[in-house]
Amino acid sequence: MARHGLALLASVVALIGHSEAVPRPRRTTAHVDHPERGDVPGWVMITLMSAVLVAALLALAGPALEAMFNQAMDTVGK
Repeated sequence: MARHGLALLASVVALIGHSEAVPRPRRTTAHVDHPERGDVPGWVMITLMSAVLVAALLALAGPALEAMFNQAMDTVGK
């Protein structure tokens, strides 16, 4: 029985050594050629630009928004 295990191991090693003996899955290009796939880099750029715009507005208007919030809380607290 040990000889069968060694023979099986030797055949597996031989198959791994010869890459053409091991079938590889084929890639399908159906999803790549789809006309409505979308523009991922464009959406990433839009998202980043929106985040930068929000951060810039928050940096510029932060003190005014904080003062407005504090005034509203003081009015509600009375």
